[in-house]
This record gives sequence, structure tokens and C-alpha cells, in this order.
Amino acid sequence: MDQYSLALIGIGIATILSGIGSAIGVGITVRAASGVLSEKPDLFGKLLILVALPSTNGIYGFLIAILIMTQPGMPLGSALEVGQAVDGMRYLLAALPIGIVGGVAAVTQAKAAAASIYMAGKKPETSARGIVMSSLIETYPILALLVSVLVLFV
Repeated sequence: MDQYSLALIGIGIATILSGIGSAIGVGITVRAASGVLSEKPDLFGKLLILVALPSTNGIYGFLIAILIMTQPGMPLGSALEVGQAVDGMRYLLAALPIGIVGGVAAVTQAKAAAASIYMAGKKPETSARGIVMSSLIETYPILALLVSVLVLFV
């Protein structure tokens, strides 16, 4: 397999895995919020952040995909110099941390956010606590994003 194809696979991994995890995660939180909002529609503003939290992981994967595409020899990057080749294996390896961690963390974060949504449904004053607890999971996709960026640029 050529280096360019490896780079394209990396772009797919970063985008697809984190995107699928985020889509599943948002689906979980929307289901929870819909149940609570059917009885307490005034909680929409408090629950919106909890619903949106799992979507950040897909954004991180998209960011890495864009960063890979802007590397030399890639579709949005500069032209290769004579004798220079696309570093496809590095790009593929850069995509793995955010693709895998982002996908899994989105679903895990959604489960925590759904529990926080139910908690806020019973006691609306606890919504901020739920946001903080659900946000703690965000640490790991951010670390994976950092590793992906470091693999690309170091």
C-alpha cells in the first residue's frame, strides 16, 4: 500500500471513528433529554450543554483530519519537493489516538451526561454538577488530541 493511501486511511479513521462515537453519544443524550423535556420543557437551556457534550469528540477527529490534509503532498497541503514523499504511516498513526479514544469517550461521556440529565430532571438545581461530572471524561479525548497533534508535528 502506498503512503498516500495510508494517509487517507488515517483521515478516515480520525473522522469516522470519532464521528460515529459522537453521533451515538448525542443520540443517547437526546433520548434522555427528550424524556425529561416532555415533562419539564423549561429545562431546555440547562440540558442543552449535556446533550451537546459528546459531539466535541467528533470535532476533535475532524480537526486532526484537516491537519493531516494540510500536510505537504496532501489535498490541502503544499506541493512536495523533489525527492520528498508523503509520510503516510505517520499520518495514519497520528489519527489512531483521537479516532479510537474519541469514539469510545463520546459514548462513555453520553452515558454520564444522560445520567446527569435524569438527575437534573429530578432536581434542576443540580444541572451544573452534572455538567462538571460529565465534562471530566473530556480529559481523555483532549489528551488523545494532543498526542495526535504531537505525532503530526514533532
